Amino acid sequence: MEKINRRTFVNRAGKVIASGMVGLSSSFETSGNTMKPSSPIRIKNVDSNFEREPLIPYRFKGSFISEGWQAAAYLESESGIHQVGIGGQGTLWSDSTVFAAHSSSGGNALMYAMSERALQIMKGNSFINPMQLLDDLLPEVYEYGKKITNYPQLRKTFALNALVCVDNAAWLLYAAENGITQFDDMIPSAYKPGLSYHHSKVASMPSFSVGADVKKIKAAADEGYFIMKLKTGASGTQKEMLEKDMAFLTDVHKSIGHYETPYTKNGKIPYYFDANERYDEKDTLLRFLDHAKKIGAFEQIAVIEEPFGERNEMYVGDMGVTIAADESAHTVEDAANRIEQGYSAIAVKAIAKTLSMTMRITQLAHEKKIPCFCADLTVNPILLDWNKNVAARLAPFPNINIGLQETNGHQYYKNWNTMMSYHPRAKATWTQAKHGVFLTDQSFYDESGGIYQPSPHYEQMFSQGLQ
Repeated sequence: MEKINRRTFVNRAGKVIASGMVGLSSSFETSGNTMKPSSPIRIKNVDSNFEREPLIPYRFKGSFISEGWQAAAYLESESGIHQVGIGGQGTLWSDSTVFAAHSSSGGNALMYAMSERALQIMKGNSFINPMQLLDDLLPEVYEYGKKITNYPQLRKTFALNALVCVDNAAWLLYAAENGITQFDDMIPSAYKPGLSYHHSKVASMPSFSVGADVKKIKAAADEGYFIMKLKTGASGTQKEMLEKDMAFLTDVHKSIGHYETPYTKNGKIPYYFDANERYDEKDTLLRFLDHAKKIGAFEQIAVIEEPFGERNEMYVGDMGVTIAADESAHTVEDAANRIEQGYSAIAVKAIAKTLSMTMRITQLAHEKKIPCFCADLTVNPILLDWNKNVAARLAPFPNINIGLQETNGHQYYKNWNTMMSYHPRAKATWTQAKHGVFLTDQSFYDESGGIYQPSPHYEQMFSQGLQ
C-alpha cells in the first residue's frame, strides 16, 4: 500500500468524537485525565491478515451470510511490545446496501481494506490512548470507505466494524505498555459508572434466523436457554411479512410460552425479537403487537430490536413495549438521537462497533437510565469473551436478574470447536454456557475472560513476515 501522509495523533487527545455533541456529559471527553496516565505509544510495525470461516447459512435482512472473515491486526511499538487484535466482519449487518452490491468476498474485502488503511495511518505515528486513537482514525477510515465502496451514504457502522481488530490491538498494546492486566483497570474513570456491575451469571442468548424451525427453538428452551433472539421481518411484501411474523409468534408462544425460569421477575420466558429494520411503518408493528396481545404473548415481550430503518425518525416511545436500537446507534451521538426518539434500550456491540465507542455509548445510556444488553455479530470464541466482559458489567435489564449476551457463533460456525481451541482459556468454566447461562465467577473477573493472554493461533498468522 502506498505510504500515506499521516496526521500526528498525539496533539489530538482531548477532542471528542464529534463536534456536534452539544449537551452530552463532559465524561465523553477523551482527555488524558479520563485515562490512566500514559506516555505516547509510537507504532513501529503494523501488519494484517484474515481467515475465512464457513457458516451454516444465517438468514436476516432479507438475505443471508455463509462465511465470516476473521480479521487480525498486528501492532508493534518502539518499545518492542506487540499485540494482535481480532475482529469479526459483519458486512450484511453493518450495511446491507454494500453487501447487496458486491459478492460476499467482495464486500468482506472492502471492509478488510479499511482495516488495513487504519493500520497504515498508524504506522510511524503515536497515540496516547485508544479512545483518542479512534477519534483520529474513524473520520478518515469512514471517508476512505465511502470512496472504495462508491457509496456516499455508507453507514458509519461499516467503518466501526472495520476498526474492531485495530481498536482491540490498541487496547491490548495500551494495557501492556501501562502494566494493566485486568479489564476493570483498563476502563477509563469517566466510563466506569456505565460498566460497574459485576454479574455472577450472564445469559447466553442463541439466535434463530428468519423462518427458523420452532422445534429447534423449543429444543434450546429444553436445554435451559431462557431468552433467545428471534429474527422476524420475513421476506416478501409488508403484508406478507406481517402475516408470516404473526404466525411465527403464534407458533413460538404455543411451543414455549408456558416455560418457567428463575431469571425473570414473573418467572416466564421473555421474548426478544429482532426485525432488522424490515418494518416500514409503526402501524405494521402495532398490528404485530395487537396479535401478541390477542394470543396472550404481549406481556412476555422483553424487547423488539431495530424494527425500523435508521432514517426513520418517528417517535417510538408510545408503543407500549421496549424498542431497542442496534446498528442505527453507530456512535454515541447517534445513540443520543435514538434515545430522543423514544428508543428505551440499546444493544451494544464491543465486537462490532469497537470497545472504545461502546464505552461511550454505555456511559451515555447509564446517564440517561437506558438499559443495555450485548448483542452478537456471530463472532469467534475470543471475541465472545471481549463482549462478555461488557455484558457482565452492565446494569441488569428490566425484570431480568442476570446479565444478557447474545451468543450465536456456536450455532452457525461449521468449525466452532476448532475455533474454540484458539482461545487461550478454552477450558475455563466461563467459556461454556451451562443450562443457557455463563458462570462469570471471580475467576472470570480475575482473568478478564482471557483476553490479555495471547492466542498462539492468531500470533502464528504473523510469525513468517515479521521474523
